[in-house]
Formats: sequence, structure tokens, C-alpha cells
Amino acid sequence: SGSAIRVDIRRGEVLRRLAGNDPEVNEEWITDKDRFAFKWSGVQRLNTPFVRENGQLVPTSWSDALDRVHRALAGLSGDQVGFLPGGRLSFEDAWAWSKFARSVVGSDSIDMRSRSHSEEERSFLAAHVAGSGLGVTYSQLESAGQVLLVGLEPEDECGSLFLRLHKAVNNRGLKVHTVAPIKSAGSVKLRANIISATPGSEVAAVKALPAELTEALSAEGATILVGERAAEVPGLLSAVDALAKSTGARLAWVPRRAGERGGIEAGTLPGLLPGGRLVSDDAARAQVEQLWGALPAAAGRDTEAILNSVLSAEGLDALVVGGVDLRDFSDPGLARTAMSEAGFLVQLEVRRSEISEHADVVFPVAPPVEKNGTFVNWEGRVRPFGQAHVSRARTDRQVLAMLAAEMGSDLHVNDLAELHRELAGLGISATHPNMQPTSAVATSKLASGQAYLATHKPMLDGGRLQDFEEHLAATARRPVVYVARELAKANGIHSGSQLQVSTQTGSITLPAVIAPLAPNTVWLPECSAGSTVRQSLGGGQGLIVNLSEVK
Repeated sequence: SGSAIRVDIRRGEVLRRLAGNDPEVNEEWITDKDRFAFKWSGVQRLNTPFVRENGQLVPTSWSDALDRVHRALAGLSGDQVGFLPGGRLSFEDAWAWSKFARSVVGSDSIDMRSRSHSEEERSFLAAHVAGSGLGVTYSQLESAGQVLLVGLEPEDECGSLFLRLHKAVNNRGLKVHTVAPIKSAGSVKLRANIISATPGSEVAAVKALPAELTEALSAEGATILVGERAAEVPGLLSAVDALAKSTGARLAWVPRRAGERGGIEAGTLPGLLPGGRLVSDDAARAQVEQLWGALPAAAGRDTEAILNSVLSAEGLDALVVGGVDLRDFSDPGLARTAMSEAGFLVQLEVRRSEISEHADVVFPVAPPVEKNGTFVNWEGRVRPFGQAHVSRARTDRQVLAMLAAEMGSDLHVNDLAELHRELAGLGISATHPNMQPTSAVATSKLASGQAYLATHKPMLDGGRLQDFEEHLAATARRPVVYVARELAKANGIHSGSQLQVSTQTGSITLPAVIAPLAPNTVWLPECSAGSTVRQSLGGGQGLIVNLSEVK
């Protein structure tokens, strides 16, 4: 959200977080998750590098760990190394990842999206987000008049955004419309007009908006807010792009992770250099090369292609991975296999994770509370933050700078002032490419006892950033399966019964709740206790699932 947060520390321990006063953003308000989910960074920390010896991770010195990575990467060309930094980095850390991958290793195969993604989304981000600066703001939303949400649940995915919308609905008569498969609690609070769309049919719903709504979106200030989940539906971002152009409505993209907007600006997407410059644009690439040196001239692999390439006969031989969770990938099974099969795997993490079990070298890095830097929120607003907790932990950029020095290069990222001067000298691209449209894909027909799956992450779920805070976890909504009324009636499903949702990959069994959903649809929390959707079912939004009551 970009909320201002105050961190209180006593005797080296974070005791609480409070809202900072920022009228332009969070207005002295933060979510419970902002306030209480901080213990994860102080427990089970990695405090020294680890290397793999005889199949086991053992602690070692920094010099030994750096030397091992140097020797492993030195014999590889750029197209043999992939980078998965994750979407929670500060802007400065993301800059270091982007610069190290391209100027030291010579690889453009870098992608922060450890989630469902597509080439359509990359094109959309290049056209509408990268290098666009401050766009739609919180304050502007209060006077927008009309707001259309697509693939976005603000109450779960961006708390401060939900607060502003709720405030405007109550005080200024804002009309909210949402293209969604479920009438959520947040939609009820916003008194939203639900444009019901079965998963996979969202493109048709956007293209068939009522004439009065498209006319309303043509009014001054009207805004379309699209979430990262729109990338899961082929053609949906293209339809949103076309709608914004035809109505003149303002358009903003709202990611769920704090570092994704800054990561785009820093160039942690394949084919996209800092400031919205395309790798394929010779003139734009030359601007960056004046500061970074020679760069790859062709767009690299995205996350899915990186993972698949690790498993191919002549693909990637090494992976460098940041703070990512295997459960978040569009195909956790593929990600897990790729991590285990990688010829050489380097991890930069705050605390040990499942990926550590496959890593050859693990570098400990500092969480945000132990460093200073900048986040860029969904508005495009620059949000600098200071170091709250004295620490000897190194940041991602410092670790990558040490590794670059080991390999004979100087990243020029240790000094934040120097990094920011380089950024200022580069600026943002003067040109923005048009989006390359993608066609919608027809939904598959259902057999008896089947349904379309809808899913997203509630704000409080099983994510690693909420670990060790049991009282906060106890306030989360109880995981259930929401079932469309007509679907429940047709299949004899009763509210309160144990309902098994299954695919060939696996199954999830939770209590059934009959709810207002789009036809033939069930909804599951994506990553909650007893409901890790992608890991258990092998897919997400739009997946066809089988239903059966457990007697």
C-alpha cells in the first residue's frame, strides 16, 4: 500500500508497529497485518552463509561462499543462468539484481514474478506501468465518481486502497463496480455493483459492460483498477487496455507484493530495462549501457520459461533465487522440481525455506526493518524508509556487490547516494510501447460434478510473512469452500458438509458454504490452512475441479 509505518524497538527487539501520519497515503491508519505481522523477521534467522557438503548444508565463511558461486558462474554464459529475485525487494535491492544479472552475468532471464504471469502481462506492464511515474493517487480516487475493479479485491489485496474507496463510497457517493466471480465481504462494504463472471469469462464480461457503465467511465476522473490476478485470464488485460482507451478512463495496476512496482522500474522483468526501456530497443538499451556496460540484446526467459529450461537438456545450468515461496508459483510442482534439478542453485534469504533444501550456496540477507531504502507503491509513489533496527546483516545489494567484486566487477550499489545519482542520470524512458493484444481463450465445458475454480489470497492467510504471530492468525477468516447456489442444488451439496475439491494432482477438503457466486463456480482461499490451492490442485483461477461430499 505504501503506508507510513512507525517501528518501536526496545533492547534490539521490535515490539510494535504503528501507523505513521501521511495524509496523502494511509491517513494514520494501517491494516492489522501491517501492525502485527513482523515477528517473521526475528525468528529462525540465517546469520551466516551456508554451502552444501556431502548433501548437507553447513555454515561457512563469506569468502568461501562467494568463491564457490564465482567458480560456478564463471564457466557459464549469460543464457545459462536464470534469476528469480521475488516481488518483495526494495527498489535499491531490485536495481542490484537487475544490474548484476545483465552487466556481470550477461543474462536477461530475470523475473520477479513468483506467481501466475504471462507475456500479455509483461506487455501490459511495459505499456502502462514501467516508467510512468506517479499515476492515479489515493486522493484522486476519492473524487473519481466511478471506479471499476478487475481481478482485484482491495480489502484483501491492498488495505489502504480499500479504506479510501470505502470512505469515498460513504462520504462522496463513489460508485464501485467489480468484475468478479464472488460477492465478497469487501464488495458488500463498498456497496459495489457486481458484474458476475465465471472464471475464464471475465474478458466477455468486460467487453459486454452495460452502455450506462461505459458512459460513466467516460466521465472525468473515472478510474479502472486492475489487479495482478488479471494475468491469469488470457485476453483480460488486453480487454482492459481497450476499455481504458475507448472510454478515456484512468488506469492503474495494483500488485499484491510491496516490491513489484519498484521491481518493474528497476528492470526485474525479462526484456525490460530500468525506467521502462525495452531491451530490444537499440537506442534505449544504449542509454543504459553507458552506465552499466554491455547488456544482452535480446529478451530473456520469464519465470515459467526459466523453470522449464532448467529441466531441458540444453537449458539453464544455474539459478539465483531470492525471497520466494514455492506455494506461490503458478505450478509449485514444476518450481520444486526445477529447484531440485538445477545444476547450481544460489539463494539469498532472510530465513531458511524449502528452497534452502535444494541450494548449493545460501546467503543471509537483511529484512526491511534492518536496512534503509525505497519502496514504490501501486500509485508509483516513491516511499523511502530508514533503518529501524541496528544490524550487521547485509542487504541483497551488498551481497550482490560482493559477488560482483569477486567476479571482477564493480556494481556501484554499496553507496545509496551513488546508486541514486546513477538512477537520476538515467531517468525514465521518453517513449512507451503499445500493448501487444492477446486473444481470449474459450472456457472448457464442464462434466457432471465439476465446477470452475475461483481463488485469491485473503489478507490474513498462511503466508510466511505472518509466521510466529498466532494471535493475528486467529483473527483470519475460517477457510471454507464457497459454492454457487445453483451448483450446490444441482449436486446435492449442503451448507456445512465436508466438500472435497479435487483434480488429478490432489484434493482439498473444507466445510461447504452456499454463497452468491457466478454460475458453476466454487471459491477456495489460495494459501490458507488446509487450502494450498496451487500446490494441492496444480492450478488456480479457472481450473476445472471435481466436487464430492465427504460422508
